[in-house]
Amino acid sequence: MPTTLVSVDSREVVRCEHCALVQFRTSNSMCRRCHKPLDIEDVPVLGPIAVPDLQPTTAEAGLQVAAQVRDIRRARHLSQRQLAGRMQVPRTYISKIENGKAIPTLGSLERLAHALEIDVCQLVRDTRSRREEEVTAILADPFLAEIASLLPRLDSLHRTLFVGALRDKASGQRRTA
Repeated sequence: MPTTLVSVDSREVVRCEHCALVQFRTSNSMCRRCHKPLDIEDVPVLGPIAVPDLQPTTAEAGLQVAAQVRDIRRARHLSQRQLAGRMQVPRTYISKIENGKAIPTLGSLERLAHALEIDVCQLVRDTRSRREEEVTAILADPFLAEIASLLPRLDSLHRTLFVGALRDKASGQRRTA
């Protein structure tokens, strides 16, 4: 008579924390005697929450300078090689600055600004100051300044209709009902 081995699944033996009954783990993880959960959930200990630093780190400041240098260089239609020639530095140095791998010193920033024919402040300005400059430039137009003063008085529906009408006029389309 041949014998066959039957594999028995290994079952976990647990002790109930409430009634101390030692038992196999049930499919629903509840105690057979007291019907309470076998797994006691650990309550997370609340501790202090780290507040993010609102000041940009050196790396973030370097990336802002890198983006400014790249944008201004491209706006002036200069290659990295041409800018490097104006600054009398290797082209790879300009590449490292634009990719955020090198942060220029104050002296290099001055030479870079001179080569780009801009003020040093334009290289190191942050997002907020750029936005403020853009808003100031937009509001310099009297028509746009008048529209901007009226927009807060409109409710969301009228504002949406107004913006849609402006978009249609600007694109040359005419809306049909």
